[in-house]
Amino acid sequence: MTYRNVQKILDGDEALKKEYEDAVPMLQDMAVLSGLIRRRREKHGAIDFDLPEPHIILDGDGRVSDVRVRERDDASRLIEDFMLLANETVARTFYDAGLPFLYRVHDDPDEEGIRELGTLALRLGFHIKFKKDGKTEGKELQKLLKETEGSDAERLIRTLLLRSMSQAGYSDNPKGHFGLAMEHYTHFTSPIRRYPDLQIHRIIKEYLRNSLNEKKIMHYSSILGEVALKSGMLERRADDVEREADKLKMVEYMQSHIGDEYDGIISGVTEWGIYVELENCIEGMVPLRDMTDDYYELEKDRYQVVGRALHRKYTLGDPVRVMCVRADKLEGEIDFEIRY
Repeated sequence: MTYRNVQKILDGDEALKKEYEDAVPMLQDMAVLSGLIRRRREKHGAIDFDLPEPHIILDGDGRVSDVRVRERDDASRLIEDFMLLANETVARTFYDAGLPFLYRVHDDPDEEGIRELGTLALRLGFHIKFKKDGKTEGKELQKLLKETEGSDAERLIRTLLLRSMSQAGYSDNPKGHFGLAMEHYTHFTSPIRRYPDLQIHRIIKEYLRNSLNEKKIMHYSSILGEVALKSGMLERRADDVEREADKLKMVEYMQSHIGDEYDGIISGVTEWGIYVELENCIEGMVPLRDMTDDYYELEKDRYQVVGRALHRKYTLGDPVRVMCVRADKLEGEIDFEIRY
């Protein structure tokens, strides 16, 4: 099956339903179960950012022909829901068995970042409940995302919440996963591309074959701490490489679109410029030195830059119209100009 065909079947495509008639009842049951799994996860306080991802399309020569937002339909969510449940089930099983294992963990968000978010949310008319220890629960953050959905504050709140989140990693101790609201979670569904999953498959196979003796348990217990550390380090390196590769292709794409205008959202403000993200996830910067209509200064606590004379404001999350004026592949930079 393909995601596209499964989606068409779920949408009622009669020709495909006939072609795959043996599988249709199972797919329909899966769709119902997927919804139940997701609702249970939400009830426990899981946070779903559902952020857009770029889909870079290359031609036969490897050059970028288009950059679009990657589609995330019900078929892909269905598979994701079952994978998350499978990962949780395997993690809990081996934890309950008291066996050495490798867990995917996610610490609580940065307290200072969450307090800043709470202050800003209150200013915008939204409220986050904090516990006596100064921390907050995933349910509160999930509620905030739902309350701001579709509002002018949505992008700003999502961006600041994402920045306050700690980075997920690996550990031989099940410290829990804040974002997914799970006490026990692992990565075991992609052994052909992730080393931690492969390591876990080795343990699972030993367990299923009843060959996980005391000597092997001691072996895994002695190496999994270092495996977690190195896997996390290499994951971050791979993520950096992927981001840089995407960025390079985006710059390449924009080189043929100098002078074109786009609608975007302010994704960052600094003392040197305004970052703008386009609808297709391409991000560029408007240097403050090039904004000649006024002298702009950063108001860090308000996440905005303000003109000293005309008092024009550009705030994180604001929609803006920009024109691409520069795309430097060597520097990996894209410059925009605001169209007033």
